[in-house]
Amino acid sequence: MKVAIIHYWLVGMRGGEKVVEALCNLYPEADIFTHAYAPDAISPIINAHRVQTSFISKLPRATTKYKSYLPFMPMALEQLDLRGYDLIISSESGPAKGIVPPSDAVHICYCHSPMRYIWNMYHDYRDRTGPLTRMLMPALAHYVRNWDAISAGRVHEFVANSATVARRIETYYHRPAAVIHPPVDTKAFERVSGEEIGDYHLMVGELVRYKRPELAIEAFNQMRKPLVVIGGGEMLRELRGMAGPHVTMLGPQPFNVLKHHYARCRALIFPGEEDFGIVPLEAMASGRPVVAYGKGGVTETVIDGVTGSFFHEQSVEALIDAVGRCEALMPDPDRLVRRAAEFGIDRFSEEISQFIGKVLKGRAASNHAQRETSNAHMPNDLVR
Repeated sequence: MKVAIIHYWLVGMRGGEKVVEALCNLYPEADIFTHAYAPDAISPIINAHRVQTSFISKLPRATTKYKSYLPFMPMALEQLDLRGYDLIISSESGPAKGIVPPSDAVHICYCHSPMRYIWNMYHDYRDRTGPLTRMLMPALAHYVRNWDAISAGRVHEFVANSATVARRIETYYHRPAAVIHPPVDTKAFERVSGEEIGDYHLMVGELVRYKRPELAIEAFNQMRKPLVVIGGGEMLRELRGMAGPHVTMLGPQPFNVLKHHYARCRALIFPGEEDFGIVPLEAMASGRPVVAYGKGGVTETVIDGVTGSFFHEQSVEALIDAVGRCEALMPDPDRLVRRAAEFGIDRFSEEISQFIGKVLKGRAASNHAQRETSNAHMPNDLVR
């Protein structure tokens, strides 16, 4: 069986790329297709595969300005030549599923989310653009949105990374989706004894507006409690300006520094709404609880009152209240680690393998039934 994996862009190792990595382990001979590719930023497992790029990669600064080329991506995807492939797995968050599959191939889309910037977060993204982009965005988004909805018909089966995303797929594409949570390398994290736990809380992730990092900084400014922030992004300079003496902005850090802080923080602060949210599971795999905005994928991983605490309004006051409730909770670290282990890599590999096998088997049975029906209506001498 010849397999193609389509991914929106390969310019770093985040949650979507971890899914691609797991798929590469399942299909070691698979070819990968993407819009932009930065080999130095990608894992050896992915780099060991043949990676082909669309014409987007030939445009200026494609590995850093790839999102600027969104209007060209539908055409770029449709120009990819996938003849000869039996199974196509698209990894969708940016444009990836809109390829033109061969008529005899099976196309399964693993959807991290329908594109946020044209669907559920369109107005948020538009509000923070410059005047020219804000003026052009409605027409461009309308075009991409229509193409995106139409291209959903080229997918045989959808898989969502959370129930939250499955609801979006139903709303925007009018298609059902199985839910298979993405892989989390829970074994990569460490636990420490109680005496080694620090007096700080931790926030981790890309510092962008929809993640609402300013809520955490303002809350800890008011509480006068230590907060460590790890991550880069468009808001890093702005947040450094608003951080008080109790907030430490470390910027992007290597994994060993991240792992050290996960294991020793009092709790993780997670103030935004995510499609799934791998960061809370990494904290729990380190034996630490989570204070999170109770909406989105985190409601499928964190158990309120058991492995952390939720706040249900994105306000400083609500976050401060949830921090207090989490400190009073004192959850069992063993319980946290066991909960995180339910979302490990082996579980993902098993579930996605079973799902793909079921789809392929069903497709083969359907094709056989169609041939039998066709033969039944042919004259006997032609059937022979």
